[in-house]
Amino acid sequence: MKITLAVLYFKSIDAEEKQTLETQCKILQSMYGEEAEFLAPIPVGEQIPEEADAVLFPQLVGEAFTQKDALAKINLPMLVLTSEFGTVEMWDWEIVSFLREEVGLNIFTPYSVELAKCILRALACKKMLQSGMKFLIFQDSRGEGMQANIFKRNYWFQDACTEAIEKTFGVEIVYRSYKELCDQAHAVTDEEAERACAGWLVPREDVSHENYLRGVKVYVALKQAIDEIGGVEGVGANCLNESFYSDTTPCLAFNILFEKDGIMWNCEGDTVSLLSQFIFYQSLRLPLMMSNLYPFLMGMAAIKHEKIDRFPDIPNADNHALAVHCGYFGLVPQSFCSSWMLRPKVLGIVNENALMVDCRLAEGPVMLAKIHANMKKMTIISCEISDYVQYPGSDCRNGALLHYKNDNGHEVMSALSSHHAIIIQGDCKAELIQMGQVFGFDINIL
Repeated sequence: MKITLAVLYFKSIDAEEKQTLETQCKILQSMYGEEAEFLAPIPVGEQIPEEADAVLFPQLVGEAFTQKDALAKINLPMLVLTSEFGTVEMWDWEIVSFLREEVGLNIFTPYSVELAKCILRALACKKMLQSGMKFLIFQDSRGEGMQANIFKRNYWFQDACTEAIEKTFGVEIVYRSYKELCDQAHAVTDEEAERACAGWLVPREDVSHENYLRGVKVYVALKQAIDEIGGVEGVGANCLNESFYSDTTPCLAFNILFEKDGIMWNCEGDTVSLLSQFIFYQSLRLPLMMSNLYPFLMGMAAIKHEKIDRFPDIPNADNHALAVHCGYFGLVPQSFCSSWMLRPKVLGIVNENALMVDCRLAEGPVMLAKIHANMKKMTIISCEISDYVQYPGSDCRNGALLHYKNDNGHEVMSALSSHHAIIIQGDCKAELIQMGQVFGFDINIL
């Protein structure tokens, strides 16, 4: 989905400035045509077209200081892209400062092309969420199944969580039976599954063809449900808590749903994480995933769950965390990874025939980010993946070692809102901040 930009200019511009305006509009359309539709330029003071999602100033002039009343009537986000390089001109900082502080306008002034694209994509994501799209979650109970003492504490099982997401962002969350989905997957024949996965390039090790087809059948059943409901852009399942309904896991299916169909996935039916992943990916278009976060400062209270007796012995340990989910790093699509392998399950909570992904994002800078339960706040933590660690025979066969780049482990402990963290590849703090401002989040940066 693209956003529609109302292009504004000031009436006082002379013939030379008008020619500059026309040239700038052509430059911006060629640079940002994939992210936005540009309406014909209109002067400040005219009625903004109803179809406009935001306002663009390709040019600023001194008249802006005298148009407070006309500009104050505009209640849409504004972008200033006045340089020939598709960014803000530094000569416009005084006008922008005046319009922000004296007129109270919501103005974005990207200083790089990637920041501009991130802002445009974030605006489009906000529009998309409000357009009638759906998240589809498969669950029957609310934490009553396996490991109920843990799962019943999760906010995403609460009606209040669903209502807050729908009210704040506009997306509709549709719930369907996980048991019925698994029954439908069981009913898919081997021949149907073989046809569905023809041409898939899925590396696997120690996975029998029979167990591989079990995963394929879940994909077939998921696709049938998605196509029937329509408008589904994100999907999840209460796959661990209700694992007794299935003879496999949806890991392979979720991987293919993203790679083949562009549908965002999420483990455990965690709707807050699904929302975070969707917004982050639509805005940044960077590799990301969800994993459990085990800060070293938590000691055995964290790692006992992974059936390991110690964290890695490293210097500066308080400023590190281990990222592990379902026996490995977590579920990440193949195209995001530096290595990816489908393997047999690790966790005792799932069926003996179940599958899991053993994969890695590239070592180097990453960001931890998450929308909070109040849907108004977002935390951003600068990190790096410094290594991967293995504990044979445990529930951490290959986990990521995360280092907080600002060595602020105690501050991180006070800021975390969930054991589920979204890990985003790259040093994208500036982009996350701009995205957060589009959505009006209170941003906590660590």
